[in-house]
Amino acid sequence: MQNLRIRRTYTVIEDKFEEAGHSAPIPVRKVAVVTVLENPYASAGYVKDLSPLTEESVDLGRRMGEMAVHALGDYTAQGYGKGGLVGLDGEHEHANALLTTVFANPIREAIGGGSAWISSMQKVVPPGTTIDIPMNHKDDVYVRSHYDGMTITLQGTPMPDEIAIIFCLASHGRINARVGGLTHEEVSARQKHAGSEVAGA
Repeated sequence: MQNLRIRRTYTVIEDKFEEAGHSAPIPVRKVAVVTVLENPYASAGYVKDLSPLTEESVDLGRRMGEMAVHALGDYTAQGYGKGGLVGLDGEHEHANALLTTVFANPIREAIGGGSAWISSMQKVVPPGTTIDIPMNHKDDVYVRSHYDGMTITLQGTPMPDEIAIIFCLASHGRINARVGGLTHEEVSARQKHAGSEVAGA
């Protein structure tokens, strides 16, 4: 990343073992990886062309993909979400320019794929503002058990001239999920079947 200046990074890891008194068969790991960048457009007023941010976000995605895989450890990702916090001297669109598909695809590659769109949230905030990052299943947005999220608060972040880019991952769906609908196992079986058909073609 030649033009994006990284100021600091964060990694948040949560391992959840039970919910409502019921133990999970396998602990659910959620991770959030965060990169805080200097905003090159802070206090610049309206700038029509934000494509330099999008172009630079490819390398940012690779870096954050490595961070995410390291944080997952022995777990594999089933759900994901993304978001951004823009300091008060910037605008909402500065985070959006960094969170497009070209940013997300290197993360998808790092975690072994992901064919569903990625839930997202961005806002312009003072330092220390909390954000809720929505999450969904990485291969099919209609898997209800994986509708979830992470609540992130970064003390002193973002400063007025910063952007915090956030990517969240979950190893499983919600503990005690029981509202029916399409399951993770059904999506996995469907993908395996599709892969075998391609291999046999």
